[in-house]
Amino acid sequence: MKLIAEIGSVHDGSFGNACKLIELAARCGADVVKFQTHISSAETVRNAPMPSYFRGEPRYEYFERTAFSPAQWRELREECSHHAVEFLSSPFSIAAVDLLEEIGACIYKVPSGEVSNLPLLEHLAALGKPVLLSSGMSSWTELDMAVELLRDRVELNVMQCTSAYPCPPERAGLNVLAEIRQRYGEGVTLGFSDHTAGVAAGPAAAALGATVIEKHLTFSHAMYGSDAANALEPDDFALYARSVREVWTMLSHPVDKDDLTPFQEMKRVFEKSVVAARPIVAGSLITRSDLDFKKPGNGIPASHYEAVIGRRARRDLPTDHQFSIADFQ
Repeated sequence: MKLIAEIGSVHDGSFGNACKLIELAARCGADVVKFQTHISSAETVRNAPMPSYFRGEPRYEYFERTAFSPAQWRELREECSHHAVEFLSSPFSIAAVDLLEEIGACIYKVPSGEVSNLPLLEHLAALGKPVLLSSGMSSWTELDMAVELLRDRVELNVMQCTSAYPCPPERAGLNVLAEIRQRYGEGVTLGFSDHTAGVAAGPAAAALGATVIEKHLTFSHAMYGSDAANALEPDDFALYARSVREVWTMLSHPVDKDDLTPFQEMKRVFEKSVVAARPIVAGSLITRSDLDFKKPGNGIPASHYEAVIGRRARRDLPTDHQFSIADFQ
């Protein structure tokens, strides 16, 4: 089970910021720190349109400006090791895969826009390394093709995702997790890439079986770029991480409802025993009207009251006397 802190482009090309974000992610409870590897010339033509949620600068120039050198990528991977988190990056081209291979990447995430890029998927499949497949903008037909290509060649996690920034709660698609499980079977694990603005979707996805959960992290919503406004700030990310882990802990510790060992003292204090509702004379037959039910629960349980009815009192019994077998002839 892994919680991914998605850094994306929050670093805005600053190597120092990228290093500090790794440190921050580890401190906030992430298991994995994820970047995006963009190589403009291998990924996009110069006049490609910009997404509606970010028009700060042309994409080609933006990716070029915020890119890291192979040496810097290697240092970022080492920085992740230093902080005991796993390094992960989404390659947006075959050249980006090759760069990540060069610096020793151990796992890959296919971003939503690359699911239909079968040449890229074939390149990843040939490596045989684990793949996280994000489904944010894919139909079932497109996702089927990608899964069919990858599933027998790599360890595959299919992640429900909605490519909206931010994603409104009604479009989170938690129902898709069950559909992924049913459609692809036990050989594919479940994941959830969370683009909602709040902290509820991740724990809910964990409860529904997601074993990999991803959430964007930023220093501040006020930072420049396309990702910061749709990410969690540190305190909220830490809360998110704790909540997801609590759900995973609950799921990994099934409870046996018939094991009452932990509740013996509670049962004694809070449950009810059969007691005398009024004074009872020695030799009289006990009737339902002679009975009441009061704490503590260390006598004849209220659930066994019928076993008392019709018995004959061995001696005089006062009001509120807690019955025991020794009270009857």
